[in-house]
Amino acid sequence: MAKDKTLYTCSECGASSPRWLGKCPGCGAWNTLVETVAELPGAGKNRLSGAQYAGLAPAQQVVPLSAIEASEVARTATGLAELDRVLGGGIVEGGVVLMGGDPGIGKSTLLLQALDALQQLGLPVLYVTGEESGAQVALRARRLGLAASQVQVLAEIQLEKILTTVDAVQPAICVIDSIQTIYSDQLASAPGSVAQVRECAAHLTRLAKASGIAIVFVGHVTKEGAIAGPRVLEHMVDTVLYFEGDTHSSFRLVRAIKNRFGAVNEIGVFAMTEQGLKGVSNPSAIFLSQHSEPVPGSCVLVTLEGTRPLLVEIQALVDGGGANPRRLSVGLDRDRLAMLLAVLHRHAGVACADQDVFVNAVGGVRISEPAADLAVLLAITSSLRAKPLPKGFIAFGEVGLAGEVRPAPRGQERLKEAAKLGFTVAVVPKANAPRKPIAGLTIHAVERVEQAMDAVRGLG
Repeated sequence: MAKDKTLYTCSECGASSPRWLGKCPGCGAWNTLVETVAELPGAGKNRLSGAQYAGLAPAQQVVPLSAIEASEVARTATGLAELDRVLGGGIVEGGVVLMGGDPGIGKSTLLLQALDALQQLGLPVLYVTGEESGAQVALRARRLGLAASQVQVLAEIQLEKILTTVDAVQPAICVIDSIQTIYSDQLASAPGSVAQVRECAAHLTRLAKASGIAIVFVGHVTKEGAIAGPRVLEHMVDTVLYFEGDTHSSFRLVRAIKNRFGAVNEIGVFAMTEQGLKGVSNPSAIFLSQHSEPVPGSCVLVTLEGTRPLLVEIQALVDGGGANPRRLSVGLDRDRLAMLLAVLHRHAGVACADQDVFVNAVGGVRISEPAADLAVLLAITSSLRAKPLPKGFIAFGEVGLAGEVRPAPRGQERLKEAAKLGFTVAVVPKANAPRKPIAGLTIHAVERVEQAMDAVRGLG
């Protein structure tokens, strides 16, 4: 028998090469070429027909944008308030959602709970599992207290059989768990390869747009945390959700990275319990340590995740270092930490050049917005001087290289959230100072870093 011809295909862009290369010739990514079996010359010739590659919408005449009728999309609430928040209010008819996350983080559990809630509302739902048997899904449902669930389950990995079943059942929402396990007979490559993932996702997306069935893909992630398979997979779908969290912690975050029907960077917070995932209505309590008395090196920050203000505790530890002091941050940008230490020295006269500096965002949350700068500087200064900040103290604001404190977006909402949770003292940028006093909250508006340091010293 003739040996099958092999090609090396890039897992990022799909470009191929007859031999292995360290750098992809298509997109320039390193170490992404994977050995695959080349397609036979006559294989899958019928899949190039017009019916298979029809557009997602019927062809129309060219018309001005102002002449096209546009209406708000109808949404179906999943019954899980935190998931609905991330989706923008619920699942859209004909929408395609991709949910990625680490193994064991709770993707299948969350979607099974959502399908059961939708089924109780009278909607037909279908759960397609390619990783487990029907008995394993049933056992998980028993553990979640869903023994009487009427969710329809199909254990299948062949695309053509799945399409036939979906056409026969006509569910309102269909979950594919997971897209990397599905394969099509029209391709010779193995399930999970770039070609199979791209082709199967394209067929299922076309089905969703043509029939109005909402489809949810579960996606595996690589060791770097990106969704496995070609990057075009994220472009094809309407919404991309990432399930984050530490498997050693009971709390999980669902974050929207892309959403054609709602805002991005929204987060939903869940707690893993014996009865499955439960939404957390007040997530600020997760990210705040419970100190009986104020401790040095701790400062509470009001950060913004989408439309939701969150209170997160920033902890800093400054200790005597050697000839090469360490700079380590968890949940914050390390390069920005080095920049802030230089600003602190130049403009506030606080030197940490010979000190080890460790900064941590409590609760495993990742903070990417620059509004955390002022809280980080105050926590570092508090630890260096071994003097705690006052009880009920919060701060936020971006710090520039010239030492100025710049405003943070939606400062009024941040201050109202802090006042609602009982905080009494705030140091904020002058541009974020409210025109009307906020009950119970004393606000110190500053324009520069040295003013912020003086304000904190005056509170002591």
